Amino acid sequence: MLSKLQRHLAKDFMKIFLRDRQSIFFSLFFPVVFMSIFAFIRGGGQEPIPLGVANQSDSAAAAQLVEMLQEDFAFTVITGAEDELREQLITGEQMLVLVVPPNFSESATPSGVPAGLRLLADTSQFNQLPLVEPMLEQKLMAIEREFRGEEAMFSIDVENVQALSQSYLDFLLPGLLGMMLMQLSVAGSGYNVVEFRRKGILKRLFVTPIMPRDFVAAIVVARLGIVLIQLTVLLAFALFVLNVNIIGNFAEFYLVAVIASLVFLNIGFCIGSVAKTQQAIMAIGNIVIFPQIVLSGVFYPIDAMPGIVQPLAQVLPLTFVVSGLRDIAVAGETLVQIVPSLIGMAVWFVIGFALATRMFVWKEVAA
Repeated sequence: MLSKLQRHLAKDFMKIFLRDRQSIFFSLFFPVVFMSIFAFIRGGGQEPIPLGVANQSDSAAAAQLVEMLQEDFAFTVITGAEDELREQLITGEQMLVLVVPPNFSESATPSGVPAGLRLLADTSQFNQLPLVEPMLEQKLMAIEREFRGEEAMFSIDVENVQALSQSYLDFLLPGLLGMMLMQLSVAGSGYNVVEFRRKGILKRLFVTPIMPRDFVAAIVVARLGIVLIQLTVLLAFALFVLNVNIIGNFAEFYLVAVIASLVFLNIGFCIGSVAKTQQAIMAIGNIVIFPQIVLSGVFYPIDAMPGIVQPLAQVLPLTFVVSGLRDIAVAGETLVQIVPSLIGMAVWFVIGFALATRMFVWKEVAA
């Protein structure tokens, strides 16, 4: 619980923070734009694969194959001569060209010699080839069975099981939110300490009986109020504008975000106690923030990183935050199930608060 003095200080600091409306606006504007960009990039779904078809056969089987490809939503089919389509492939206008040979009809008869279709692609550029080949083979098998009159030995019955609707943005949101909380909290609390020093507020507080722990607790609580406003706006934008889904309990998700804010606010306070100028707080803040963005699994799993950096990545504050938020939002887990992440955040909170109160020495910080 906060003491009466700490509550009074927190209230005064909150009033000071709310006066800087421009800073609050842009601290919200950037994350909203950032999330919107990812939603725009990933929102279109899987695009059809451009496929050029050079049909050199007059057979019914060849015509049926082309028709099946044109009806498949996975492809955007363009027909033409082989030389023309090959030139388009070289210039980058086409990604894939299928050449149907003149003797294609013979491959659909029991006595004929199988005709080989040729698939032209730059395998170093086109990474969807393992997906396309089985699709083409499936269509060829369907045509072959129809012409030979053979029944398929096996069949697949599709049972419709309604799954939870999730997009890449649903997976990405917890990481983006953790990253933004870190940036807002670290930059916010650290910048406030430097700004108070510049305006002489710390010198005036130095002659009062206020203890460092009172000052740290008050400014962290006040800054937390600002961060919670920003967090609420960002979550509302993600849920109601971008249609992001949170599978788990929303209150638990919000609680983890609050704990994360406290962790990063204390870290920001430590940086602000060391930095003497606004330029210094930006430089030191970047040193703390950017390695965590890269190593904490915001955009890709930690398991995909080189083994030498994984032990470090596993213990970073942002790693525990992203893991906890993602487990609730994507996997639907509860607080009991994410205890390891909560313990990690609690440890970093204790470390951050202890360092903040120890590093915040009135004589040195107010100088």
